Amino acid sequence: MPSSRSRSWRSHAWALAAYVAAALLFTWPLPQHLGTHVTGSPTGDTGVYLWNIWVFQHELLTHHQFPLFTSTILSLDQSIDLALHNYTVFADVIALPFVRVLGLVTTFNLVYLALTVLTAYGCFLLAWAVAGPGVEAWLAGLAFAWSPSLVARGTAHFSLVAAAPLPVFVLFLLLAERTGHRKYMIGAGLTVGWAGYCDPYYAVYCVVLASLHLIARSVWWTRGSGDPSRGRRRTTIAVDAAIVLSAALTGTILASGGGTVQVAGIVIRATGLYTPVLLLTALCATRLLLLLRPVPHLRLSPEALRIVRLVPYAVAAGLVVLAPIIVAMTVRILDGRYVAPQIFWRTSTPGVDLLSFVAPNPSNPVTPGHVRSWIASLSGGFEENVASIPWIALVVIGVAVWRTKTVLSRYWFAMALGVASLALGPFVRIAGINTYVPTPWSLLRYLPVIGSARAPARFTALVMMAIAILFALALKSLSRSRPSWRPAVIGLVSVLLIAELWPAPRPLFSAAVPRIYDLVAATHDDLRMMELPFGIRDGLSSTGDFNASSQFYQSRHGKPLIGGYLSRVSPRRIDQNMRRPVLRALALLSQGKPVPADLAEAAARRAPQFVRDAHLGYIVVDRARVTPALLAFAIHVFNLEMITEVDGRSLYRPKPGGPVTVAQKTSGGGGQQP
Repeated sequence: MPSSRSRSWRSHAWALAAYVAAALLFTWPLPQHLGTHVTGSPTGDTGVYLWNIWVFQHELLTHHQFPLFTSTILSLDQSIDLALHNYTVFADVIALPFVRVLGLVTTFNLVYLALTVLTAYGCFLLAWAVAGPGVEAWLAGLAFAWSPSLVARGTAHFSLVAAAPLPVFVLFLLLAERTGHRKYMIGAGLTVGWAGYCDPYYAVYCVVLASLHLIARSVWWTRGSGDPSRGRRRTTIAVDAAIVLSAALTGTILASGGGTVQVAGIVIRATGLYTPVLLLTALCATRLLLLLRPVPHLRLSPEALRIVRLVPYAVAAGLVVLAPIIVAMTVRILDGRYVAPQIFWRTSTPGVDLLSFVAPNPSNPVTPGHVRSWIASLSGGFEENVASIPWIALVVIGVAVWRTKTVLSRYWFAMALGVASLALGPFVRIAGINTYVPTPWSLLRYLPVIGSARAPARFTALVMMAIAILFALALKSLSRSRPSWRPAVIGLVSVLLIAELWPAPRPLFSAAVPRIYDLVAATHDDLRMMELPFGIRDGLSSTGDFNASSQFYQSRHGKPLIGGYLSRVSPRRIDQNMRRPVLRALALLSQGKPVPADLAEAAARRAPQFVRDAHLGYIVVDRARVTPALLAFAIHVFNLEMITEVDGRSLYRPKPGGPVTVAQKTSGGGGQQP
């Protein structure tokens, strides 16, 4: 008879094999085009994730230097550090042995498939520990890894597909809580480091999960006893009156647009709904507390005490793993190159729309097209706004609660609701309409560390993890209530879940590199390249008009680029580039703006020296995006000669001597194309 340990290993092996099959089926027809296509457009964020893998191995294997620094982009004066860039180091390391053997695109796709499998398996391990072994745990992993939210991330934000550290971190917390062994908290700390190398947001989310876990284990509520006192009744009446007045003020501003009044010499402007709705929300919350009369109790449970005592081990392990990034960030801070992103009360990044949580899976082929169009029209686009909770999971959870007449797990229900409130962003939006109702994130975004996760919609990954565990618990509960029905229930739920999650056929995008870059690659020199339109871009701002495909194409030609994209570019570096009249003029023209005459004169005068200092040897022009004014200006100031034109792109090189004349008008739309 096989031992229980061998049976467990066999179950895990079968689970992994089944997840591999699911990855191939849920990304179909990608397995047929591993070397030629990707699931996101290389002109968008996908191009940067492809570049991440290339530049990591390029710095490590070609230049034999620490891969957290590079001179391949944005580096006219000095190399740049990638500490604040979403560098996907974990994926880069996995890809390292294969890039030169299989090619960049094939390796990228295989790593993407591997990350989905690993994410599913991580959730499977957590569900196995929480709900027990069985098919239920496997289905929980399936529901998490191929949830509509994570599938949508696989069209642009590939780092967020690597969500395995999230359930693994919670698993280590639970094991540490149960046993008190420090090895599990060391594992939790190492997992935080792993999460940081998958996506920096996930390292922050581990901190959020740990905080919520300790709160759940340390705080509970009871209802106050006895009849309300006379003082409380008076308070209730006063709050009710204030609610009526606040609602009237909100309605007045909504109907009339507000106005300005003067009270005792003080001018009061009431033209927006943010402050009145904040006041109304606070009053309604106060009224609810008066109704329920909750009494909070704070006491660390024995399990929570175990975790608190072991926290130093987790912190030490996490710091060791994240040391390279911490050192690079420290250097940036000391050099004055780190600027914390500004957080504004009214204009901060929004979260997901409330209706997105119950919208049908927009990647499913039977979902009406207008659902996908509506989600794509929301702020942040399609990949940021998909939050669809599988309906079959909600039905199973609801039926289990109804059948058993008990709450499956208050811990996981509270976890799901807590992180869902964060995913909504600072203000609740419904059907694209801002209700101005503040959420917990409106305050938490100002906290250190947690506030650095500036896109709250990405908390959806935590929502899906909590739902997946509740789904496994619900299935297990239904199986126990009617054991004879278990095969039929599991079979039916499995079919319905796969049908609902099914995103195939996946839209694919060509990863072909224009042939003109092969000509540049054949030159075997270290001269820099500039692409037109030109620009510098990060996750929040853009100077000029830079396209991410330029960095992907760099993997073919290998030349350092003037301009580029990083998740976060310091204002100091942008300013250093824009102090050069040539680059400032090119950025303006790339945005379709005119160049002042004095700037045009300065750019033409300094262009020859810029070419020499920057070692500029090649300029590639995207004919579909360049304006006549931009092209004419570049030809003039750099004294360009065309080498060739292939597939809608032109390759130029500067001739020695700079511009012949400065009489050509460069501030408008004139100029002749060659």
